[in-house]
Amino acid sequence: MGLTTRSGFASIIGRPNVGKSTLINYLIGHKIAIISDKPQTTRNQIRGIFTTERGQVVFIDTPGIHKPRHKLGEYMVGAAQRTLQEVDLILYVVDASAAFGTGEQYILDQLAKVQTPVFLVINKIDLVNRGDLLPLIESYRNKRDFAEIIPISAITGENLDRLSQVIFDYLPEGPYYYPTDMISDQPERFVMAELIREKVLLLTREEIPHSIAVEIEEIQPRPNEVIYVRAVVYVERDSQKGILIGKQGKMLKEVGRLAREDIQNLLGNQVFLDIWVKVKKDWRNNPSSLRNFGYDLKNY
Repeated sequence: MGLTTRSGFASIIGRPNVGKSTLINYLIGHKIAIISDKPQTTRNQIRGIFTTERGQVVFIDTPGIHKPRHKLGEYMVGAAQRTLQEVDLILYVVDASAAFGTGEQYILDQLAKVQTPVFLVINKIDLVNRGDLLPLIESYRNKRDFAEIIPISAITGENLDRLSQVIFDYLPEGPYYYPTDMISDQPERFVMAELIREKVLLLTREEIPHSIAVEIEEIQPRPNEVIYVRAVVYVERDSQKGILIGKQGKMLKEVGRLAREDIQNLLGNQVFLDIWVKVKKDWRNNPSSLRNFGYDLKNY
């Protein structure tokens, strides 16, 4: 008899900047979700496919749950909350180095409405004294009956083998949903746009990071196995366009250099990356612009 496989969907939720994207990238073994030290980096649900001989887990990396300030924020929070009703398992990620606050209480209140098993995943244990972990675990244990409580470090990989094993223990028996060599169901255009957005997040500050959207307008093979990629970075104001381009174009050139390296790793080819910057006024509050950038607003 063959080995019984398990499969299912696991949502990764938590406050902004607790390390959800770092966790999913480590588990998958590939970069499919962008990483930044700025909160509210993830805007869409990003599905990462983790396949072993035990079965297949489809991880859903959701936007951080926060108080929305514009229509894009409302979409992001709605996307995160909706997954709670649609998965086999919820991984609630918290930052071991951060104090418990109203944001965590809000998430716990949302989790009280679901019957899905919830793991408390305490991330960033590499940043705290080990003697502080037990009191932290006890404080959360008193707030909710979690199916499992697992301290980890998504940066160093500590305890992630145990986390992945326990996840399979909670999944139902089932087939592989995707081919075993597939790591994400997102199209390459989406991942390329996200990799460019990540570099803008890395290199800029103040209002720029959350005012941008990236669209891949063209992907064309060129001679000598070079792939031409034309991308447009949209900002909300002319002043932001000037900052992003930088003096003598230096900022945009650095964004392009860093993004090209990741895109080449993604495609396995040499890439000519052509980035343009355009202004689209107040796009985050414009439902038409949000739909054009791929945000499905029909459920919100």
